[in-house]
Amino acid sequence: MERRRRVAVLFGGRSSEHEISCLSARSVIDALDPATTEVIPIGIARDGRWHVLAGPPSLPAETGRLPEVVAGAGVVAKLADDTAGHPELELADGSRAAFDVVFPVLHGPQGEDGAIQGLLELAGVPYVGAGVLGSALGMDKAMQKALWAAAGLSVVPHTAVAEHEWREDPEAVSARATALGFPVFTKPASLGSSVGISKVADAQGLDAGMEEAFRYERKALIERAIQPVREIECAVLGNDEPVASVCGEVEPRGHDFYDYDAKYLDEQGANLLIPAPLTPELTARIQRIAIAAFSTVACAGMARVDLFVRDDEVWINEINTIPGFTSISMYPKLWAASGLPYADLVQRLLDLAVERFEAERAKHVDVRQLHGRADA
Repeated sequence: MERRRRVAVLFGGRSSEHEISCLSARSVIDALDPATTEVIPIGIARDGRWHVLAGPPSLPAETGRLPEVVAGAGVVAKLADDTAGHPELELADGSRAAFDVVFPVLHGPQGEDGAIQGLLELAGVPYVGAGVLGSALGMDKAMQKALWAAAGLSVVPHTAVAEHEWREDPEAVSARATALGFPVFTKPASLGSSVGISKVADAQGLDAGMEEAFRYERKALIERAIQPVREIECAVLGNDEPVASVCGEVEPRGHDFYDYDAKYLDEQGANLLIPAPLTPELTARIQRIAIAAFSTVACAGMARVDLFVRDDEVWINEINTIPGFTSISMYPKLWAASGLPYADLVQRLLDLAVERFEAERAKHVDVRQLHGRADA
């Protein structure tokens, strides 16, 4: 009998999206078939410690609340030295737990930005999603937009602002924002889930918007608010030959834009239209743009591409390399509408992780063999 695949699911983390990660991880774990998969739930606490847990924190009984954070429960663990020829966790009690592949369900800095991916690369561990470069570019909204623009893809007019620029010369920054045309959005350059985003109606409101963005990091974006606009999302799946899902549309309800509350706390915060009411020609065009955006920033495995559409104009807004993964999140819903149910999607992502790992490992050549030297 073939043994079960051992999947380490990483969740929590040190970013402001910790609770959202716990929500996503619970859905992923619930989708894994215990007959074929052995799950090792690993919660990363706010202090960075890894804990082997029974599962993600449970949901509160009250609606409109997020789960509790990963606390100091469970056995503390770390990646072990690879002495057995396969990945293992070393637990605080001295025991070890082997696994085959990691599913990092970590949103935001130190989870989605290449940091955890670099650790897993050094440890020789297969993992779901983009590599170090793709993850870093997927997190940095300023860098990804620069690359897309260089590739001839349309992006929202914007300007990137370092915190020291704002502190030293706010008038110059305000002039750049005015040149874009109000209203604008201000946002941290490397966060997701609409954390730290403000809609700024005029120059008088810019100070508050910039201060909110700089609460979270040292680089911010100011982007023109395209109005009127449709918010379209497209899911991409694959490694060397990525494919795009049907498109979905987000219509905020009772919120000025699709903010954090609308996404996670207000059950009536938005209408999600899947598939989006678009012409076949525009749908196909958006899918091509989404795949181009994915490939340009070196993504792999999965990503959700968010776009703005007005009439026949299309702008790429951003890409999410570890998108929300609850059963009601847009990424899995888009694939379900495309004929790939949630559980099958999770298995496909695990398969893609192993495929990419094996393909890259095949290219690792011992330099001593190249020069015919055994003592190099």
